[in-house]
Amino acid sequence: MMQIEIFDEHAAEYDEWYDEHQAAYNSEILALRSLIPSAGIGLEVGAGTGRFTLPLGIRIGVEPARAMAERARARGVEIIYALAEALPFRDGAFDFVLMVTTICFLKDPLSAIQEAKRVLKPGGALIIGMIDRDSPAGRDYEMKKKTSKFYRYARFYSAREALSWLEDLDFCNILARQAIFKNAKIDAAEPFSEGHGRGAFLALSARKRSPSPEE
Repeated sequence: MMQIEIFDEHAAEYDEWYDEHQAAYNSEILALRSLIPSAGIGLEVGAGTGRFTLPLGIRIGVEPARAMAERARARGVEIIYALAEALPFRDGAFDFVLMVTTICFLKDPLSAIQEAKRVLKPGGALIIGMIDRDSPAGRDYEMKKKTSKFYRYARFYSAREALSWLEDLDFCNILARQAIFKNAKIDAAEPFSEGHGRGAFLALSARKRSPSPEE
């Protein structure tokens, strides 16, 4: 619960990061938007202050930190207080689910991804935005964890770890796009590229497999 307390106490400081690093934020938006389905009902899990929710066409978010959630609500997001590992929705309720810099703060990311899969319709998309620990800039994030009140309690994962989770949970049509190739202090939004390993920010998309005709 320490992570939730940190975000409750410092929600304003967290929110200000996006204003101070507008180019990096826009780079992340561009990479994620390229993977968001053009239609359908979406959910953001770990919506935070709503910086990604509405810009990516999502109106419903789940967030456990109340101070963060209030900021998202002020931006027009319908917020539900809940944990990623126990989503209060029926099976197959959404066409796509978004999780941005969420898995690094979870005790059991695999359980959260399983929950996201449960609430997806067959053929629905899970989109994950994360810091790739194995990228050059991602290794810098890892080294600076002790000086960050937010990332001090985070556990960064590699692209290969996240991809293995998606494969183990039988997702299909997996795509990987990367952005932010130096650090967050860039002057203009950078175009994303396919793959992983070079960009600090990794955007993954995977589809929930539809049942075969025989099932």
